[in-house]
Amino acid sequence: MNRAHATSDAWHPETRQDRDAILRELREVLASPHFCNSKRYPALLEYIVESTLAGKSDLLKERTLGVEVFGRPTDYDTNSDTVVRYTASEVRKRLLLYYSELDHVPAIRISLPAGSYVPEFLHEHEAPETGSAHPEALAVQDANVYAHTESSAETQETAAASAHPAAHGTPGHSAATVTPQPAAKPGRRRVIWGAAIVMAAIFAAAVTVSWWAYRSENPPNPVRDFWAPVLRGQHSVVICTGSVVFAPKNYSGVTTASRDMDYTFVSMQIASAITQIGGPVQRSGAETQLAFSASTPLTDLREHTIVLLGGYNNEWTLRLLQPLRFHFSPAGTESIVDQAQPRVVWKRDESLPYSSADDYALVARFRDSTIDGWVVALAGIGRNGTEAAADFATSPHYMQLLRNQVGKGFTTRNIEAVLKVNVIDGKTGAPSILAIYTW
Repeated sequence: MNRAHATSDAWHPETRQDRDAILRELREVLASPHFCNSKRYPALLEYIVESTLAGKSDLLKERTLGVEVFGRPTDYDTNSDTVVRYTASEVRKRLLLYYSELDHVPAIRISLPAGSYVPEFLHEHEAPETGSAHPEALAVQDANVYAHTESSAETQETAAASAHPAAHGTPGHSAATVTPQPAAKPGRRRVIWGAAIVMAAIFAAAVTVSWWAYRSENPPNPVRDFWAPVLRGQHSVVICTGSVVFAPKNYSGVTTASRDMDYTFVSMQIASAITQIGGPVQRSGAETQLAFSASTPLTDLREHTIVLLGGYNNEWTLRLLQPLRFHFSPAGTESIVDQAQPRVVWKRDESLPYSSADDYALVARFRDSTIDGWVVALAGIGRNGTEAAADFATSPHYMQLLRNQVGKGFTTRNIEAVLKVNVIDGKTGAPSILAIYTW
């Protein structure tokens, strides 16, 4: 079905009526399914729109937004804590989705340009459209087609130029500008070389098209690359998780379950982690086997790829990570320690309620000689840390951040990363990278 699309003009509100119109548009956007089910994305969009309308757009910087919108301390590290950049990227994407799904042309459009935290307000004007794609999507497609056409044309010209210099006639003239004399008949040699040039051009174009098609079907995927050495050639993967029982006198309210305890359970955070890890495993064609650490002997782990979920509630996590640089301290002093720098310790603040204390977690991928196989450990000091570690290891955004810092060898090296995890009212917040070690 043909539908109207819009041409956009940048617009600067000048009157109170203009600003009220933008706020009405903002309310409609925030009420949409793309924003109403989240707290983070509406908070950022509302703040930057209202600040811009108040003439404070010059204050919309990453650190200011981190402090004012997300409650970060004024000296927080914006390189390791990317909550503002990540949220802005999601807001930008959700705005595009919102406007692309509208069945009418809005009078005002709110946009967040790439690389900026200052929103733009656009007047929309209806114009006939012959296709169904969104105008911005069409612009991107046109740019890609143009780039591809130029690349193909250059490839063809290069192939034609190198195939046979005689085809170019006099120096400084391309083959396309050579005009045979009317009285001359093309000889067999010229026909052969002409055919060769055409075939070379067709081959070069085919190679270019195939390369672009491969890139389109196989885009860079940091999640796939992180899991690739672990899942390669595996028919099954053991997800080994700890289990707990209630212990009201403990800081966390639970204690690790031994094999003799009845009615053990896993938290919702661990259940969420199991679900998240199932995604990349199943996409690789492998099956998952769930095992509880307290009742799983070493013989059941040998020669398998193991995913360890949980820290202090999982004895195999404590044992297999113990030789590594970053590992958990002995039970009773719950923390993550750095073997190379003994004074460095990451631990939860026990002066705060458990539901409000930030957590810490380890994400590790390494080949272990004890089980003679690959191990992935996703483990927090508490359950929030474990959930965040699983989210980290299955998120393209976070995996790209890790890849950027690891650099060459991301798909093959042993990796450890220490994460800090925000916890608000018992809910798991965004993780940030504190330290990385590879070998």
